[in-house]
Amino acid sequence: MGETAQERGLSHVTQCYVIPKSDRPSLNPETADVPIVDLMGFGDSSSQRSTIVKDIGNACRYYGFFQIINHGIDQFVLDGALSSAFDFFNLPPQEKAKFMSNDVHKPVRSGTSLKDGVDKIQFWRVFLKHYAHPLEDWVKSWPENPPTYREQTGRYAVEVRTLALEIMGAITESLGLGAKYLDDEMEKGMQVMAVNCYPPCPKPGLALGLPSHSDYSCLTVNLQSTTGLEILEREDGKWKAVPELKGALQVHVGDHVEVLSNGMYKSLVHRATLNRERTRISIASLHSLGMDEKMKTAKELVDEEHPKGYKESSFRDFLNFLAKNDISEGKGFIETLKTQY
Repeated sequence: MGETAQERGLSHVTQCYVIPKSDRPSLNPETADVPIVDLMGFGDSSSQRSTIVKDIGNACRYYGFFQIINHGIDQFVLDGALSSAFDFFNLPPQEKAKFMSNDVHKPVRSGTSLKDGVDKIQFWRVFLKHYAHPLEDWVKSWPENPPTYREQTGRYAVEVRTLALEIMGAITESLGLGAKYLDDEMEKGMQVMAVNCYPPCPKPGLALGLPSHSDYSCLTVNLQSTTGLEILEREDGKWKAVPELKGALQVHVGDHVEVLSNGMYKSLVHRATLNRERTRISIASLHSLGMDEKMKTAKELVDEEHPKGYKESSFRDFLNFLAKNDISEGKGFIETLKTQY
């Protein structure tokens, strides 16, 4: 496989990348006023923890998104993960082609857009996705090049998973279910690393890196090299840019939590925009239950006033849906789970 159109640095945007006018991003988007949660003291059994849990609950309820600071992952670990991602995408095309696949069920694969050459509209990105937990089961199938990739990405994967499970405990605690409500299921659950590269685009107002979507996960922790993430604000229905906050990580509520919470916490609708001058890298760590473990609505959150609004589903169900559908032009998987009354 040769270089993709994005990687060749074309001076124009070919027709297959041009999105409908109604979906095109603003070149000067408004900045989103998103919650920042300071995790200092999170591990303590003090009033500080209860304040943080409340802050996380409010962020999930009203935004489906928050940025976290003082999260405990060293800056050199974050920088190492980003650096190894840049190095991977700078490899010769034949090296990256070893992992090329459109099979969404493959545990390690690279590609472009959503499904190469299949979707009617293509998206301006290249990606590498791989399973990451347990690390020792998967790391040997990750790229050997660049030589630092397995070590640096693996270190980040382990640390971000520990953090994600702590945040998940805070989310279930904020729902009144207790911090350990999903401990066993999450401990045996999935971690998928989606390493995305968005090369410079000559006409960033015509294309997108990724279309509007929500993540099929309990939560996603995102690390990015620069701005480019936009979220759909619920109050005014506008797309707004997430501001840059050095050293922060971004937490997205996923579809799993929407189902668990019976819609009290909605999954975040977001997309990736492009830049004319610079390449953007994002490393999304998605955390969910096991491949065939069904996420169900917590019975504690169902009553006469709040009837059960969602069907149960597994990560495999989502992959099967993804294999058969073009999510860039249809509804997301979460819509298929909503019960009609």
